[in-house]
Amino acid sequence: MTIEATDPQLAAYPALSAYLTHQSHQSYQSQQQPQVGELGPKRPGLDAAGPATAEERAAAPVPVDVRALRIRPKVMRRGIVGGAGGVGLLWGAQAAPSARLDALFGSGAHLSGLLAGYGILVMLLLMARVPAVEHGVGADRLARWHALGGRYVLSLVGAHIVLALCGYAAHTGTDLLTSAAQLLGYGGILAAALGTFALVVAGVSSVRAARARMSQETWRALHFLTYLAAALAFAHQLVGPDVSGSPLTVWVWAMLHATVAVLIVWYRGVVPVRQALRHALHVVEVRDESPDVVSVVMRGTGLDALRAEPGQFLRWRFVQRRLWHTSLPFSLSAPVRDDTVRITVKALGVHSRRIRRLRPGTRVLATGPFGAMTAHRRTRRKVLLLAGGVGITPMRVLFETLPAAPGDLTLLYRASNAAQLVLRDELEAIAAQRGAALHYLLGPSDASFDPLAPQALRNLVPGLAEHDVYLCGPGPMAEAATASLIRAGVPEQHIHTEQFSF
Repeated sequence: MTIEATDPQLAAYPALSAYLTHQSHQSYQSQQQPQVGELGPKRPGLDAAGPATAEERAAAPVPVDVRALRIRPKVMRRGIVGGAGGVGLLWGAQAAPSARLDALFGSGAHLSGLLAGYGILVMLLLMARVPAVEHGVGADRLARWHALGGRYVLSLVGAHIVLALCGYAAHTGTDLLTSAAQLLGYGGILAAALGTFALVVAGVSSVRAARARMSQETWRALHFLTYLAAALAFAHQLVGPDVSGSPLTVWVWAMLHATVAVLIVWYRGVVPVRQALRHALHVVEVRDESPDVVSVVMRGTGLDALRAEPGQFLRWRFVQRRLWHTSLPFSLSAPVRDDTVRITVKALGVHSRRIRRLRPGTRVLATGPFGAMTAHRRTRRKVLLLAGGVGITPMRVLFETLPAAPGDLTLLYRASNAAQLVLRDELEAIAAQRGAALHYLLGPSDASFDPLAPQALRNLVPGLAEHDVYLCGPGPMAEAATASLIRAGVPEQHIHTEQFSF
């Protein structure tokens, strides 16, 4: 069914809307019935496979690797807060009660310094690409936590510096400038100053206004200064009073740093190299899907070992002169089959526009998979997939693979006009095969009638409040759709979304 956003009748007449939706679904199914079990001409790795009958489809297992370890966001948050509490206990075990002003400043400096060092480790861990964390928490949420953690760490570092200067000045009876000059002569202080500078540069480069003025490669290079800041902070703390005062604290601190360092080296260094050597990916075909969207089909060896789940994405590095230096996050737009994978990319930036010019045979380095918008989040029988623009790519895979009885699966696809619909033939064939509902919501975003308004969504999807909702699209569209879904009665914990623009 196609709904034009410029036509408000559906919003004005809810009963008519529900009737048209039902009639369109039934008519479409009857028209497509002879094609059940087919997805049109077979293409490498993209032809549909699976149970032929509705009963078999409904009983099919959820395509999730049951062996996969996933750390839930709530557990991760509690672990981070608990770790901060442990740091506080380490500080308390060393603190000597005193009412002297310099001692109070010193105790505050020690606590803020320990928490800042711990915060840096947490920030690095969040971006270490540990599968259990990535698949359970989600890459976009991790990026938000990382950014928020950066603000806390910079605040703690600032507090540590001010409190340490005030404590030293109170102890020696000198002014703050003299105290700062004298402190630079102590062991580890110069390392701390350099580490602070590196951390500030990394933080400033992440401010939205600054990041908008630099390339992705420049930003990533500056962000690597966080590693330098962590190493210099560790060197400072080993010789300073924050850690060195207790053998237990030294041991705990060293183990924390060693653990995070090993995870970073393994998952950001060793694993990508191993995957590149193992899978030998190369481009097979670059196919136009619309004037500004292309699909890239790639083939390799042993791709099942990636264990990529529907809804996840990988980071792709195309070994081509103007693309090799950056890895780009794109979700799979078809299940992995016959050692073939496919991504579908919209030309939104310099790098994505260059993908259109890739040639068959181009080597590809893929790392992942990442993301938590997978079947494991599902807790309800009925599922609504809501896509906007090129956000259809992960939805297309979920539309094909999520186990569902006829009538339990609905896909709403929002686009400006029919020319912007990509993978349309595949979506319609999947809908016919599975007995699923498929609706195109067309029209400009500033039209008078909003097809994603709460009442419009309720009319399109009977029993909307009882659905699990998977949502992917441009940021403004996703935010507006989330708000509409909540107003329409869908509990927020049943709205599963993930952004790849981080």
